Amino acid sequence: MQKNLATIAELESFTLDFNPSAIFLFMSPSFKNKKSFIEILNEKFPNAIKFGCSTSGEILGNHVFDGTVSLTAVHFEKTSLNIAEIHLNDFNQDSYQVGHELYKRLEAENLRHIMVLSDGLHVNGAELVKGLQENSPETVTITGGLAGDAADFKETFLICSKYIKSKRVIGLGFYGDDLKIGFGSKGGWDSFGLERLVTRSKNNILYELDGEPALELYKSFLGDKAKDLPGSGLLFPLSMRGDDNKTPVVRTILGIDEKEQSLTFAGDINQGSYVRLMKANVDRLIDGAEKSAEVTKNSIDEDCQLAFLISCVGRRLVLKQMAEDEIEAVNNVLGEQVYTTGFYSYGEIAPFKKSTPCALHNQTMTITTFSE
Repeated sequence: MQKNLATIAELESFTLDFNPSAIFLFMSPSFKNKKSFIEILNEKFPNAIKFGCSTSGEILGNHVFDGTVSLTAVHFEKTSLNIAEIHLNDFNQDSYQVGHELYKRLEAENLRHIMVLSDGLHVNGAELVKGLQENSPETVTITGGLAGDAADFKETFLICSKYIKSKRVIGLGFYGDDLKIGFGSKGGWDSFGLERLVTRSKNNILYELDGEPALELYKSFLGDKAKDLPGSGLLFPLSMRGDDNKTPVVRTILGIDEKEQSLTFAGDINQGSYVRLMKANVDRLIDGAEKSAEVTKNSIDEDCQLAFLISCVGRRLVLKQMAEDEIEAVNNVLGEQVYTTGFYSYGEIAPFKKSTPCALHNQTMTITTFSE
């Protein structure tokens, strides 16, 4: 059962004819009466796990919304669920340790999948993924994303059972052999300009490119758009590769430091790696979303019943009023039988495709599908 809600009154009249195992909630930061909404939801459905986050746009069906809550209630017949949360301050905002601990709290013999949602502004997503994967077997897949905040970069939040909380990472474990999971992640951005060497960086903070201050150099690329940083950085991410020429990953800016002349990204920027500026057009992004759906569909042998779409806010800024076109492109591939939900994010977590390790992505359309 799915519903897009714009007011508390709509929730009060909302009913279900089944007992949901979980209610997935993707909520706009501008939605009013957030706390009351969760309190009413818990009164109506006390036994259902509530799991979700703030967004840069809510996805439901073929549509993209703002200022609302996209609600999807699901009953799993053969799959059990468990939720865990960690406050970033408990581990001094060490994203690797947070990921490591989150996996420990969800680990069990029949664990099949972890969906992880994270604070979008205070987490190094690449290190979070490393921590999650450290002790996880190949039989456990991991997907998810970083919460959004429109494109304001002020505060993101997570929805975990009875509460709305900030500076958290939450995970939902899926247990049992009857769950079939598909996933895929594609972009559609093109690199341009000179490739530059990362000469000084630490974790997800970039200080120097080719020996020059990173922020100063990056501003020279953006021209007039530099005055709108960090928001305008969503339109010009960086492609990063190692010297072994492995598949590049995309990194999006989360913040800038004028004093240090540095850039903070959603994931690691490795010293000694090579980066190039990226840009995109509407057709390439929609084509990338369609390819992500094809990869996802080909990763399992049966039709999916439920799909989570996590697409980067940078894509939405490029697509503008055509954002729904990429959602429709995905649904056309997955088929009419699928229930689709999700959100626009500050980062996406998934393998590129089946049999590849999980990674943090930026500027991709990442899809996770479930069926029993």
